[in-house]
Amino acid sequence: MLAWHAALNAGDVARLLSLSTEDVEVGGPRGSGRGAALLRDWVARAGIQLLPQNVIGTDETLVVEQSACWLDSSGTLTEPQMVASVFHVVGGQVASVLRYGDTADALSAAGLAADA
Repeated sequence: MLAWHAALNAGDVARLLSLSTEDVEVGGPRGSGRGAALLRDWVARAGIQLLPQNVIGTDETLVVEQSACWLDSSGTLTEPQMVASVFHVVGGQVASVLRYGDTADALSAAGLAADA
């Protein structure tokens, strides 16, 4: 998971794609979609930096609490805010990453308890 975050934060799309399945699901508050092209477009458009803070779950289903910053219209990173993403991993690759506004919502969506 750390390598996936490092690739995202570095804007290394090739590495990010190699760490994700071809039909990776990417989603957040505005909905979700699938595919490598969608992931590539999301990285270019979102201007997001996600710094993992805590990981809860198993090897296949993980909730990652993250400090998130976005690039604003002037190209400056916003103040960090805490979010949480649910990752589903298949064969060592990210098959799905869905961002939630807080850890409780992510845990509920993943069917995990805080002490998992």
